[in-house]
Amino acid sequence: MDTTRQYAQSLDAQDSIGHFRARFYIPDEQLVYFDGNSLGRLPLATRERLREAVDREWGHELIRGWDSWIDLARSVGDVLASSVLHVPPGEVILSDSTSVNAYKLAAAALDARPGRGVIVTDDDNFPTDRYVLEGLAKARGLELRVIETDVDAGVDPDRVAAALDDDVALVCLSHVAYRSGAIADMVAITTAAHRVGALTLWDLCHSAGAVRVPLRESGADLAVGCTYKYLNGGPGAPAFLYVREDLQAELRQPIWGWFGRKDQFAMGAGYEPAGSIDRFLVGTPPVLGGYAALEGARITAEAGLDALAAKGAALTDYAIDLAAAWLGDRLTLAGPAQAERRGSHVTFRAPEAWQICQALKAAGVIPDFRTPERLRIGLAPLYTRFADVHEGMTRLREIVDSGSYASFEASLSRVT
Repeated sequence: MDTTRQYAQSLDAQDSIGHFRARFYIPDEQLVYFDGNSLGRLPLATRERLREAVDREWGHELIRGWDSWIDLARSVGDVLASSVLHVPPGEVILSDSTSVNAYKLAAAALDARPGRGVIVTDDDNFPTDRYVLEGLAKARGLELRVIETDVDAGVDPDRVAAALDDDVALVCLSHVAYRSGAIADMVAITTAAHRVGALTLWDLCHSAGAVRVPLRESGADLAVGCTYKYLNGGPGAPAFLYVREDLQAELRQPIWGWFGRKDQFAMGAGYEPAGSIDRFLVGTPPVLGGYAALEGARITAEAGLDALAAKGAALTDYAIDLAAAWLGDRLTLAGPAQAERRGSHVTFRAPEAWQICQALKAAGVIPDFRTPERLRIGLAPLYTRFADVHEGMTRLREIVDSGSYASFEASLSRVT
């Protein structure tokens, strides 16, 4: 392959969505950012929108601002539904955190399958999902059936199918694995779960804004996801949840707050859930975080998921090819080699991965570390250039070739 910088620049010249980079705040062009799958960059529109919200809407409008704020969670949800997740408006809403949403939807799903005693997940599911499910299983006296998954290859649909029976109430998995980037076969797994009458709950944190999510094609029941990764909603931005429309009236989430009540401003006695996706809300929505999530969703929608997914695949392919050409077996791929089977991050394995990660940060490259011995490189397609990949991988090669990473103490006291 052509490993020259000129080739990377030629790829950038052909990039149909490369111009979106100019719409992000990038104060240091020398910094190579390989962690957009943990926290996205700041869109310029978000900075301006938040200033307006603080100065005009809060500062001048005061309580009158709620005339426009009251429907913000639904407005953001509809943008995510139509342009990011490709489901009908009214099936997605901005709400709480991913962990809280996972709890709400998992509890509602279990209540909708009375008499069933098993929850199915896998040992490579994101920790917060596993912890939430563990807590629900313990509180309700249920079995948490944990499937063994190859952390590099991702969840195996056949293993999921083998774990299913008529006692399974809920199957909860990640669509894109947080470590390896492996994409789960949502269609096959959802079909298998439905065959035994179970509901499915999908974690889309590493999917939304990076790859197409086949919620509609698979008939998936429920999903949760965050907005601060590929959707660039900012640190701590509110999460979203998805509930298929025909299930909404059947499910009742366990946290009954006034924003989820029918006719909330009637302030009536007792709780009667709203007759729409609003019933999965709880309390007053975070307005500033909601605006940030809205702007991030809008720029994602403008770029288009097909273009984003195609560029993400090309960027990760390029990183894998450079690693193979320059580093050989000193850094091995710890995820799917086929672009169609991975999200927009790529993971490499090395015994010294943590030390290499720290050396990269010292050299002006921001990657991520995950156990065991994984160096994770997130290539967010909205603002990452092929030239950035070339430069970051060049610095990585220099660190590995020189052995300079050895000066960093091997410690996992901080694993970010």
